[in-house]
Amino acid sequence: MTEQLTGLELRSKVSSDGTLTLGLETVTVPSPGPDEVVVRVEAAPINPSDLGLLLGPADLSTLKVSGTPGLTAEIPQARLAGLKARLDQSMPVGNEGAGTVVQAGEHVTALLGKKVGMIGGAMYAQYRKIAARDCIPLPEGATVADGASMFVNPLTALAFVETLRGEGHKALVHTAAASNLGQMLNRICIADGVPLVNIVRSEAQAAILREIGAKYIVDSSAADFREKLTDAIAETGATLAFDAIGGGRLVNAILHAMEAAANRNATEYSRYGSSTFKQVYIYGALDTGPTELDRGYGFAWGVSGFLLTPFLMKLGMEGVQRLRARVAAELTTTFASNYTATISLAEALDPQILTAYAKKATGEKYLIDPTR
Repeated sequence: MTEQLTGLELRSKVSSDGTLTLGLETVTVPSPGPDEVVVRVEAAPINPSDLGLLLGPADLSTLKVSGTPGLTAEIPQARLAGLKARLDQSMPVGNEGAGTVVQAGEHVTALLGKKVGMIGGAMYAQYRKIAARDCIPLPEGATVADGASMFVNPLTALAFVETLRGEGHKALVHTAAASNLGQMLNRICIADGVPLVNIVRSEAQAAILREIGAKYIVDSSAADFREKLTDAIAETGATLAFDAIGGGRLVNAILHAMEAAANRNATEYSRYGSSTFKQVYIYGALDTGPTELDRGYGFAWGVSGFLLTPFLMKLGMEGVQRLRARVAAELTTTFASNYTATISLAEALDPQILTAYAKKATGEKYLIDPTR
């Protein structure tokens, strides 16, 4: 029997009294089954979706050191009802990562010693047992840092373009567009000939996108934002948007701009608005407040949520494999990620560092290296 390995794993627990507890636990990793591997995790990114499980709706102003290392924070009582299914459970964190296969089952011995990217949760750990089908060997020359983010952001960006094609749209609008995901989306759209309108919040973010060849960039902090957004949508014909912000009035502004663009060539008035259907998918929650809509853009529109996993299930295994193959082939080009800092598991529980990565600032992305 293969030797069982022991290592540290970052855990998040929400207790019934509304206390969030973060800490490192020592766990023993079971030996791999015939179609499983054990990977020494060497890189795992901190994505907004990871923060949802790691921190939940905790009030970070109440963050306190507890244990070595460990942290606690308070969760507002009004938010506990939405966490009922996870109360009093110590939960592992981290959607994706990369590392070296150190143990392999009898059917997958070819992976032994290979560097792989993987998805499946519990990646903020020193070792991870996982099904071989959830791993992708990294291409020649790619590092574990390259492979750490080869699932969530790349597949999400590709899913946006797949949605555009499947629903019959001709151009896209994307918010928080200078993010790692946004940069990937630009490279995809440039390569595939898909017009993309990028909404950013500063000139610095606009400069990031201009450097990689983005054509349509609109700054939401500018006085002429609505006018410039309408111009870009009119020129591209964009009727589909993906929004990472969630709260506030940005979705509303996008729908107004789409309606104004559609009406520029209208030949007759309709009290129901234009017949051009406008769709916005909210896939993030950088602003956790309410999404404000005034419905002043007719009746041909839709706003709904977007999650990657249900989309991939609908796409089917053949489609998913097609997308994964593209990510692997273009891992260090189209799907390259940049990181603000690399931190250890213990440093992920340093209050100052946690506060920094919890801001989810555009252009800032942290990588955990559990071997540090």
